[in-house]
Amino acid sequence: MASKAIFFSFFVVSAVCLSSLAGFAAADADDFDRFQIQGSVYCDTCRVQFVTRLSKFLEGAKVKLECRSRTNGTITLTKEAVTEKTGSYKMEVTGDHEEEVCELVLVQSPDSGCSDVSKEAYLRNAAKISLTANDGIVSHETRIVNPLGFMVQTPLAECPAAFKELGIVPDVTF
Repeated sequence: MASKAIFFSFFVVSAVCLSSLAGFAAADADDFDRFQIQGSVYCDTCRVQFVTRLSKFLEGAKVKLECRSRTNGTITLTKEAVTEKTGSYKMEVTGDHEEEVCELVLVQSPDSGCSDVSKEAYLRNAAKISLTANDGIVSHETRIVNPLGFMVQTPLAECPAAFKELGIVPDVTF
């Protein structure tokens, strides 16, 4: 009788463990189709298209995620976000976009004095992002995007000193 009770207890415990394991696996599979995108937007006060000590992060800047079909270029997904006080934004995207090219672009600056975006194709200020679990990235949920920057019309007078501190000589005249 005792052996039947032990066998029954073992069977119940095994069934509970297997069902919880199956639920865990199903939850993980669902998570692979949900991505948290994080990024930031700054004011490029030196017009060099990278963050310097003189850059300012912008609250209220708008960015847009666009995914396009690799085959015909049609837009398959569009989503916008607005930056917080620290200049950072977050957005959640669902679905696997392996067969698409996805990128974040600047839409609108909250600062009219810092609202230029390069028009040159080779200087396009956009951040490409992978939105698929089938890409070898260990973190399946969070994608951190490079900072995007609006530019001022005229660089600050302090920019050459900031470049010297970095050990670089820009290819522009101030």
